[in-house]
Amino acid sequence: MVDTKITKLAKVIVDYSVFVKKGERVIISSSTPAQELVKEVYKLILKKGAYPVVNLGIPGLSYFYYKNASVEQLKKFPKLYFNELKQTQKYIGIGADMNTREFSNVDPNRIAIRSKVTNKISDYVVNAKPKIHRVTLDFPTQALAQDAEMSIEEYEDFLYNACFIDYKKLSKRWTVIKNKLNTGKELHFIGVGTDLKMKIFPKSFVLDSGHENMPGGEVFGAPVKNSVNGYITFDFPAIKNGVEVNNIYCEFKNGKCIKATASKNEKFLNKMLDIDAGSRYLGEIGLGMNPKVTKFTKNLLFDEKILNTTHFAFGMAYKECGAPNKSALHWDIVKDMSKGGRIYLDRKLIFKNKWLI
Repeated sequence: MVDTKITKLAKVIVDYSVFVKKGERVIISSSTPAQELVKEVYKLILKKGAYPVVNLGIPGLSYFYYKNASVEQLKKFPKLYFNELKQTQKYIGIGADMNTREFSNVDPNRIAIRSKVTNKISDYVVNAKPKIHRVTLDFPTQALAQDAEMSIEEYEDFLYNACFIDYKKLSKRWTVIKNKLNTGKELHFIGVGTDLKMKIFPKSFVLDSGHENMPGGEVFGAPVKNSVNGYITFDFPAIKNGVEVNNIYCEFKNGKCIKATASKNEKFLNKMLDIDAGSRYLGEIGLGMNPKVTKFTKNLLFDEKILNTTHFAFGMAYKECGAPNKSALHWDIVKDMSKGGRIYLDRKLIFKNKWLI
């Protein structure tokens, strides 16, 4: 018998997050560990009179690909898949990692090559609304629970509780903050090892209340590309392609990150920041607001929603935020603002350990 929490999550995804309608084509992209959730989502889509297509991966294939593909294969654009996407109205991506450190010993150059090639696809999925609407979520696995330092039972409770919040009620509160930010011109972040200023790209802040990520609970916008100045120290690790980077410190001058250091995997950090001309510039200012996400779990889907945190993404700025920066990279790194953190909007204090708005 299927866990009732799985059937409930499937219903939230299909009915609320991507609001599937009759006649639509829907891609479900996942892997075998999440097959129970995939089945429930598939059933609901069929009942809507829509047309589900399942792309189900097998754990370990991606590692084999990056270790064995030729440069020619890495540079080959997946044209057939892209054509399929362009005929699709809804996209549901369900992560189900069995090994979150799978790419730790993969040459970052190979990952960078492939990221540039497939950027056109990822950019389409996240930026081509209203042609396609997508939602990204995770299925609880032992690997994710281990990273979060929880038992699988504890992690399941954490994941489902974060997803099953009252989005209608909370969205009213989040919208107040979003609207306030959209009245401003400049943000100033102060915290431990941090003094960072930037201009706000006009009216760029939007709200994700579970329609792009599940769980939702984030207000995000974009800075003016060349306006970021100062320095920031990230207290939480940043994880990209299974590689963990610790104690990141970055300095910015006229928008560009001119110095990036880390106590672990600094070489990888700078390799990612050198992917292209836009990757050393910030493309996103994010603010975590989900009241059920209060613990760092090494899973960005949840960590960027941690209550009273901020995160900054190197690289691509979302189209819905005005797209002031373009890049094949989009890497969110989270900072805790709940202990001595302050945020000023046009020199007025709006956050001190928590929101004052």
